Amino acid sequence: MNAAKVYTAIGLMSGTSLDGEIDVALIRTDGHDFVEALAFQPFPYAQDVRDKVRECFGKRAPDKAVLAAEKLVTNLHIAAVRALGQPADIIGFHGQTLTHDPAAGFTWQIGDGAAMARATGIDTISDFRSADMRAGGQGAPLIPLYHRAIMARAHRPVAVLNLGGVANITFIDENNDLIAFDTGPANALMDDMTQKCTGAAFDENGKMARNGRVDNAVVEAFLTHDYFQKSGPKSLDRNAWDLDCVAHLNPNDALATLCEMTVRGVKAALDNLPLPPCRLYACGGGRKNDFLMTRLNALLPFPVLPVEDAGWNGDAIEAQGFAYLAVRSLLGLPLSLPSTTGVPAPITGGVLFRADEAPEKKSP
Repeated sequence: MNAAKVYTAIGLMSGTSLDGEIDVALIRTDGHDFVEALAFQPFPYAQDVRDKVRECFGKRAPDKAVLAAEKLVTNLHIAAVRALGQPADIIGFHGQTLTHDPAAGFTWQIGDGAAMARATGIDTISDFRSADMRAGGQGAPLIPLYHRAIMARAHRPVAVLNLGGVANITFIDENNDLIAFDTGPANALMDDMTQKCTGAAFDENGKMARNGRVDNAVVEAFLTHDYFQKSGPKSLDRNAWDLDCVAHLNPNDALATLCEMTVRGVKAALDNLPLPPCRLYACGGGRKNDFLMTRLNALLPFPVLPVEDAGWNGDAIEAQGFAYLAVRSLLGLPLSLPSTTGVPAPITGGVLFRADEAPEKKSP
């Protein structure tokens, strides 16, 4: 650890897969190479919350439903911080992504940072993506700098695969340089299909997918999508694909096919890296899908391991990452790089709301 000031930071993450919980993480960090995980707690929320948020996906302007969803999301995040019950210097409040359209230079995360600061008494940073997009970046992925910090002791080259609603890869070479981009869909489509067919939030351990048969024609058509012809950096909205492509399949076959789409998207990404990593560490909810992990290991020529093998909690990585980015934002350090989001130059971001002066949000 260097002599830089160390901050205690809370990070909050509610992913696009709508897995029914807010992840709350507490870390100590200097915003550079030192990171110490202190606490992690998932904060579950009810199905009706998921339904209200899902109703707003794809929207680009506030309406009655969005304003109601934002108030609900903010209050749940405030409750999650209170449930953690830990003091901190700063909160990194990512909010809930409704729409991410990098081609149009548009991204939108709902969540009232000022209300968070007022309610918790802790300075809060939110709106992490907008500055990057205004400068010409993709606005995502934002966690690669944190991936590099937690992989400080890993043999290079190494990669981290986040299997969230959308999958993204961070490649760290021998010089500690980064390449990062979204690889394709991950949990969002599989979870949507599972909920549609069974009412469950996700296909536990990939049991349904394991009992299905892959429709290879669907997978091959998926791989012709323009996204796979682009070089990184690049990023996706969770709605870049939908369930229409597997609507003709029974539930097990649909889930097996969606899982294979995820795996083949990852393989396509790795094939475009300058060299293969020694190993790939998986984080996010998808690493708990045994069938998905089995398929990745069968298809790739290097080990795909849960990030726990490197000593980190794979459920906590993204929430920890936004705690880390909040400290970097506070210090004016870059949150994104040309090689991670395509921004022309390294750029900081985030909007700071001081607890003692946060204004009350006005309705439009």
